[in-house]
Amino acid sequence: MSLGDEPGYGDGPRGEDGGYGGSGQTRTRLPDRPGDVYGGARRGRGSSSRSLVTVVGVVVLLIAAIAFANRGDNAASSGDGSGDKAKTSPTAASGNHPVNSKTAGIPSGFPHTEQGAGSAAANYGVALGSPGMFNADQRHAIVDAVYTPAVAAARQSDLDSAYTSEKFLTNIGLDKNGAAPAGQTFISRIIPVGTKIKAFNTDSAAVELWYTSLFGLSGDGSTNPVSESWYTTTYQLKWIDGDWKVTDFTQKDGPVPVGRDQKASTADDMTKAVEEYGGFTYAR
Repeated sequence: MSLGDEPGYGDGPRGEDGGYGGSGQTRTRLPDRPGDVYGGARRGRGSSSRSLVTVVGVVVLLIAAIAFANRGDNAASSGDGSGDKAKTSPTAASGNHPVNSKTAGIPSGFPHTEQGAGSAAANYGVALGSPGMFNADQRHAIVDAVYTPAVAAARQSDLDSAYTSEKFLTNIGLDKNGAAPAGQTFISRIIPVGTKIKAFNTDSAAVELWYTSLFGLSGDGSTNPVSESWYTTTYQLKWIDGDWKVTDFTQKDGPVPVGRDQKASTADDMTKAVEEYGGFTYAR
């Protein structure tokens, strides 16, 4: 997700003075009528009793707040307690901004860190699952941007054969050029759910990407309507020329959640949604 387009993690609703919740002024309630004790009317010794209750209440709230804060720190930190900062879970946001550069329209220049490898796997997975893979020129550009140079050169011909197979294209409803029939829209989109680092060292990484995908044809007369699938792909990455690049990958089904009982959208609604809702640059 593109964090650069969103407000900073420290931002929030603020008032004119920059403080949370508005101006920060204290309102004093005046008595509405005689005997209105909540407005401040005196009732002998009851006033001191209420003051005591107020003080005790403030102390209790303060203790509770401290306990809650300490519990949050302990829960977020690693079990050995040796680190200076809290450890994040595999899919937790770090607050780091995504990369600012792109190659062939694909994010590039990822950090030489575990988080950088995870972000690279997520963004590369999106590119490799896009409709561009069904167009020769776009496919070549994607493969060159995602794979290491040696692997890209060796894999181009295999991918060309796979993506131009007449049987394959016919089965999914596309013509020999990978185009959808008139009046229909081809949809192929990957939506990452999370990443997990399986292995990491200075020059290589293995990253699992769990994602859901939308695939099919929307429009009147479609015999291959858009459907949802769930997969986990493990990407083998190599640090080369200042960036993470793919050397190989394996894929397996799931984990697959239980489907909700929701009515499927019309072909027009699906087409409109895909055209109007753009993708993200994924970062931890």
